[in-house]
Amino acid sequence: MSTSALATEVAKAMQVVVTADTLQVDLCDGRSIAVPLAWYPRLAAGTPAELAEWRLVGAGQGVHWPQLDADIEVSALLQGCRSAESPASLQRWLAARSAA
Repeated sequence: MSTSALATEVAKAMQVVVTADTLQVDLCDGRSIAVPLAWYPRLAAGTPAELAEWRLVGAGQGVHWPQLDADIEVSALLQGCRSAESPASLQRWLAARSAA
């Protein structure tokens, strides 16, 4: 019996589109991931200008929104993981945001 090694490639983002209710990440391998924006409360609280200002990190292994202090890993999206931020942390962030 012969076996072959499975080639594993790290999924990498190349484009991000945020709509009023969806976060879509297009991957370099041709796949697209779309999840509800509500899964990421900081993104859901963002303005269109803040949401448009994103950058790839880790050679595309993640996405960062500097004005929202939000990061999402592509691997977490593929696993269906929502934001792990606690409600208390989110409330502190929202309070600091409205005070600024």
